[in-house]
Amino acid sequence: MPIYSYKGMDRSGKEVRNTINVDSIATAKQRVKSMGIMLIDIREQRAQNTGAGGGMLRLGGSVPVDDLAMMTRQLATLIKAKIQIVEALGALTDQVDNANLRLVLADLRQKVNEGASLAKALQDHPKVFNSIYANMVEAGEASGTLEIVLLRLADFTESQVKLKNKIKGAMTYPVIMAVFGFVMMNVIFIFVIPKIAKIFISMKKELPIITQICIWISNFLVNYWWLVILGIITVIYVTLKYISTPSGMSRWHALQLRLPILGILVKMINVSRFCSTLGTLMNSGVPILTALTIVKNLIPNVHMKEAVEKARQSVSEGASLAQPLIQCGYFPPLVTHMIKLGERSGELEPMLKIISENYEDQVQSRIGGLTSILEPIMMICLGLAIGFIVFAVVIPMMNMNSLR
Repeated sequence: MPIYSYKGMDRSGKEVRNTINVDSIATAKQRVKSMGIMLIDIREQRAQNTGAGGGMLRLGGSVPVDDLAMMTRQLATLIKAKIQIVEALGALTDQVDNANLRLVLADLRQKVNEGASLAKALQDHPKVFNSIYANMVEAGEASGTLEIVLLRLADFTESQVKLKNKIKGAMTYPVIMAVFGFVMMNVIFIFVIPKIAKIFISMKKELPIITQICIWISNFLVNYWWLVILGIITVIYVTLKYISTPSGMSRWHALQLRLPILGILVKMINVSRFCSTLGTLMNSGVPILTALTIVKNLIPNVHMKEAVEKARQSVSEGASLAQPLIQCGYFPPLVTHMIKLGERSGELEPMLKIISENYEDQVQSRIGGLTSILEPIMMICLGLAIGFIVFAVVIPMMNMNSLR
């Protein structure tokens, strides 16, 4: 069922822009007029159209993960209530607020109505539905447990959103403090220190080394501020360019794993993602080799990705999943031991679920601990910088008083 966007005026003379999901443009015009809106323009939304904000809406564009998780849970509820997929997709198309998601759902409904499977229709929108989503839906359709798979997908998506929001929330305060400190220090060196330096220079006395350093930094920033900005941009550009190369990315990811505090957190996040994704896929009926391929593509760290690929090759040859993970050294002994027990007992999926839940809790506590460590570190660094400036200003003043 196509989606039509319309523009009109209500009874109070206010401009109205919205979309409507009906079977034809004639029905759309009748529906809009029945709402008491004087129609100005109406057109069907296809591959692209102009939204209410004047931007371009593209079919298959990205969709916020929160909206995707909510839609998945609603679709699972409708299918569990024995509503046909086509009708469920049509109902969701009328309910969702996100314009891109509304277009995608309308396209899914049309393709499923034409005889395509839901999983095949999802694969046409890789920006919205990743390989995990499509493969789990395909397994659910094949096993007749689509509503259960969709509920697991909703839980999995929501847990990933919570972890991402937790990390963002933990880094917000340190980032604000760093930006505030950087701006404040530049204001002091560029606007305050030059005025104080004129007084000190007029004394025609030898200044302490700390004051000389402070004045030199101030003069450099005042006269060569453009060079500082150019240097920062150059360093960022060269670093990002180097990291984008295979060798640079390998060294950068290796450094991440070796960092004292962040390295442990990076390992824990990757282990949690590995276990939760693999367990969810296998529990939904996805073959283990396919599941390991999907999991490998979801792990950002190249060294841990290589370890997962070796594990997939080991499983494809009929060997153990745990052994390559033990040999790489990136997976904690407790994790590999539980995976080995799961393989021996035939209860790998429950073991993976236990590991992922345990590590999600540990990741959250680690993030909280990291925040509590970063806050005093930022305060100490800011205090040292301010103390440096204060001493650079106070010492010459004390010398002036002693001379008097």
